[in-house]
Amino acid sequence: MSYTLKICCMGAGYVGGPTMAVIAKKCPNIKVTVVDLSQKQIDRWNSDNLPIYEPGLPEVVNECRGRNLFFSTDIDTHIIEADIIFISVNTPTKMQGIGAGRASNIKNCELCARKIAEVSTSDKIIVEKSTVPVRTAEAIRRVLSCNEKNLNFQVLSNPEFLAEGTAIEDLFAPSRVLIGGVQSPDGLAAIAKLVSVYAQWVPRENILTTNLWSSELSKLVANAMLAQRVSSINSISALCEATGADVSEISRAVGSDDRIGSKFLKSSVGFGGSCFQKDILNLVYLCETYGLTECAAYWNQVVLMNDYQKERFSRKMVSSMFNTV
Repeated sequence: MSYTLKICCMGAGYVGGPTMAVIAKKCPNIKVTVVDLSQKQIDRWNSDNLPIYEPGLPEVVNECRGRNLFFSTDIDTHIIEADIIFISVNTPTKMQGIGAGRASNIKNCELCARKIAEVSTSDKIIVEKSTVPVRTAEAIRRVLSCNEKNLNFQVLSNPEFLAEGTAIEDLFAPSRVLIGGVQSPDGLAAIAKLVSVYAQWVPRENILTTNLWSSELSKLVANAMLAQRVSSINSISALCEATGADVSEISRAVGSDDRIGSKFLKSSVGFGGSCFQKDILNLVYLCETYGLTECAAYWNQVVLMNDYQKERFSRKMVSSMFNTV
């Protein structure tokens, strides 16, 4: 079968797998290959026992796998043949060194860039899909520019905005697709190329284009804003318990205001998951790095309030069991 475009995604995890599966389903003219170092991970993607669970994902993978969706550990071959390469690898919080406990570790992104520069034989568009600190694209560009083949690599930012449990639904009908790139003729051409992929199923008005740095920072800010709402209503829950007010009624009354809205205004034990705290701490570190002490303290308070809510819940549980736990 002849394809109009070939895409390679480095990283067969929670973001890369579902995203590429949906691109393959919506764009049957595009060959999509997901590559990973882990043979075990790739074997799972090539079986009926997928490595992650998302409603609707098995049906999409089964429909496209072997037609225009492939999973492989042959990284070099698929990098060489690809027109567009997505980097969708883990960027955990650094556990040591400068920024430990807050900054993201972009080592895996850098390793991907080095591999691309090493084996590529033609110009390519590189797309950051991982959640990364602002200006990561600059580091990737510097690595790619060190190739001795005079190749041209355009780096784009295309952050994911997926929620666990609704990832396929989010990919089928995204509220927005954000693409950032260098505002130069080559950069704008690369943006247009990626836009043409998403435009095969996403309304053009939902595809937002911007510069690299705005795109990279938008993902961190989006998660920080959502987490802020959770911490805000949780702080009010403590006040409600002290005064006899009902926090659920407060949420209903406040959320009825169109300017505020009702989402993420349910009091709870606090936010969890793998993204919110990591991204807020990353934002705190960025603010500190640029000398914005007050901004860093503001966003750090969201995390402190979340910790307070979890501790408060634990104390109440222990107290209700007569302090015997």
